[in-house]
This record gives sequence, C-alpha cells and structure tokens, in this order.
Amino acid sequence: MSNSKIVASGDDAPILRLVGDDYRVRISGDESNGRSFVFEAVIPPDMGPPPHIQTREEEAFYILEGEITFSIGSEARRVSAGSFVHVPRGVVHSFKNETSEPAKVLIWFSPAGIEKMFERLAESFDNFIEVGEEYGVKYLA
Repeated sequence: MSNSKIVASGDDAPILRLVGDDYRVRISGDESNGRSFVFEAVIPPDMGPPPHIQTREEEAFYILEGEITFSIGSEARRVSAGSFVHVPRGVVHSFKNETSEPAKVLIWFSPAGIEKMFERLAESFDNFIEVGEEYGVKYLA
C-alpha cells in the first residue's frame, strides 16, 4: 500500500498530562492519516474522567495492567489486564481506577481528531466543558 507505514512510538513519545493522569501518544492522527489516534494512559487510584459522550469517535480500551471500572450506558463492570472494552459513538461512558494501584490502558479513538482536544486540555483544564463541545464531546458532570 502506498500510505502504509510502521510507527514505533517508544518512551520518547509525547506525554499529555491531564488531571493527574499521564497519556503517552502512541499513534497520532497524522501518523494514521486521520484514521485513528492511540495513547497509553496511566490512571492513578481514584482517577478517571467524568461521564461523557463522544459524538464523532468510537473509543476502545485495552487494559495492560491493573483494573478499571467502566460505566457504559446503564452497565458498570470492573475489568482487568487483558480485557478489551469498546464504546460506540453517542454512548455515555466513564471509567475510574477504583483500586489502590495505578492501571495502564491503551485507548483508541477512530477517527482521529480528538487528540487536538487533549492537547488543549493539557495546557489548561479550566474550561474543559467548552473545549470538549468544540470537539463533539459532551461532559455530563
């Protein structure tokens, strides 16, 4: 394929720090020709985003280490390393590390574009509701 490439984002990949969580970019929208954005998140105990809806992207999670509790629609479930979770666009969801140890998660978004929101929020989280709305994310908290 003419647009295929290997992306090897190592430990020197950019890190976005948001509300106590560290997000290391693994595949940017530019690297995937806009198809997806992937980052690796380290979620400390008692951390995770408030309930929200993405209106533009599908979102998926692969738990690398630890346990995370997901609330998707009306269902809540704690999942552990090796679990995969998919959230279709338009579905209210949140996740939280309810354990005493950090968790590590790969998070995919498709299509890409939402990474620009995370970059802005890493600079200042003060107006996260308004910034989210610009990128089709509705925070419910």
